[in-house]
Amino acid sequence: MDRNKFSAIAHRDHAFANPLSESKLMRMVEMLKMEAGQTVLDVGAGQGELLIRMAEQYGVRATAMELYEGAVSAGRQRAAGRVADDSVVWVQGDAGAEIERIADGSFDVGMCIGSTHALGGLVPTLQALGAKVKKGGYLLIGEGYWKQRPCSEYLEALGGADESELKSHAANVQTAEELGLVPLWSYVTHDEEWDEYEWLYSKSVEDYCSEQPDDPDRDAMLAKIRGWRRTYLTWGRDTLGFGLYLFRNE
Repeated sequence: MDRNKFSAIAHRDHAFANPLSESKLMRMVEMLKMEAGQTVLDVGAGQGELLIRMAEQYGVRATAMELYEGAVSAGRQRAAGRVADDSVVWVQGDAGAEIERIADGSFDVGMCIGSTHALGGLVPTLQALGAKVKKGGYLLIGEGYWKQRPCSEYLEALGGADESELKSHAANVQTAEELGLVPLWSYVTHDEEWDEYEWLYSKSVEDYCSEQPDDPDRDAMLAKIRGWRRTYLTWGRDTLGFGLYLFRNE
């Protein structure tokens, strides 16, 4: 079963592929005070809905960096008829390689929301985007954190994850400060938002498998989503947090 195919199906009904409310996301975008012609880079952009809205509302020029071809295709379809063809440029490929092709100081805003793994984790992501964003520009980062220390059973259910893979909410902010970034704002996901995200994630896969009974991946997808749902309800809802962080690049 292709991991990217599963993720695309699980997120097919989400406006944004992260557990933050639309109001929080759009409020944070307002704080960027974007102007027409400014530039935005989004690493792990998915289908690019947030970038498309930024182009619609503020006239920015956006670069959407995404590994999965299916997400890029869906993103282009989303953007069609909403923004000019050159408002959002799609770059498909490995983010670590593609970001090296970009000149330092090229962007006014750098974003990576829920995809820091694409650049090797939080610290490498902050460093990479900090280099590509102009001084005085902004970084908008979405990152998980531990609300409490994860138990061994939860880590095992996550595929043998290690506690060190995430920090606390406070440590996420401190890490950015130590790299010379200035924290300006943060939102975190509340339980109701987690439930909205996770149940829609689960329902989307269940619905797809009901609609496509002949898909050869059907049984594997059902086993995966049902195991994930149990994991969320048993441990994840109380243990895993998600924060959206706004930093100024100085």
